[in-house]
Amino acid sequence: MEIDGDYAANGYALIRRCVAPDVAQSLLRQIQRDTKVRFVPNDGGSTPILARRTWEIYGRDYPPLDAFLWGVTGTMEAITGRSLVPTYDYFRLYAAGDICRVHRDRAACEHSLSLTLAYSDGLAWPLEIGTSGSARAAEKISGDFGDEPVAAMEMAAGDAVAYRGTEHRHARTIPNPNRWSAHVFMHWVERDGPHAGQAFDGKVDTSEVDFTFFDRPTSA
Repeated sequence: MEIDGDYAANGYALIRRCVAPDVAQSLLRQIQRDTKVRFVPNDGGSTPILARRTWEIYGRDYPPLDAFLWGVTGTMEAITGRSLVPTYDYFRLYAAGDICRVHRDRAACEHSLSLTLAYSDGLAWPLEIGTSGSARAAEKISGDFGDEPVAAMEMAAGDAVAYRGTEHRHARTIPNPNRWSAHVFMHWVERDGPHAGQAFDGKVDTSEVDFTFFDRPTSA
């Protein structure tokens, strides 16, 4: 893993080989195998952030994604220098020409990681980060960054961008140049921070865990 940038100072950084490319490919293959998704309808409506609906699945509906989120937590703590608790994550499949409008994230995304798993045509599709952060007013969702300076972060498969999702506006305003691209988005909050109540997306299970051993009956 190689960190390109100063997360503590800037609130974002490019993480080269956040996971090994073959691990990224294996995760993508597992997602396709389990969901049996290969042919994806491409005629959905828009959302406030997306010009066209994408195919996505959340960790709450696909446990291997949550397990991946938990497993990457130590890496994200090393990047941020903070003690973190996972909130939520999801996988998204973008099609050719898709964009993601300029926005900030909700409180559960205090620290975020956008991981690229694969591009169908190997063409890097940058994630754009507004560099001003929370110093600017909380602009609404928009099609561009206006006069705010922007860092365009190009990722290969296995690379990621770490960013403070609640502070820095971010987007993909350049249409996706690939036939499709696959990404995982992961989010955390600081363990003792102002958004700690968002841990596990506010759905912490406090039920007791217990096990009982018993003697198996022996055959005569």
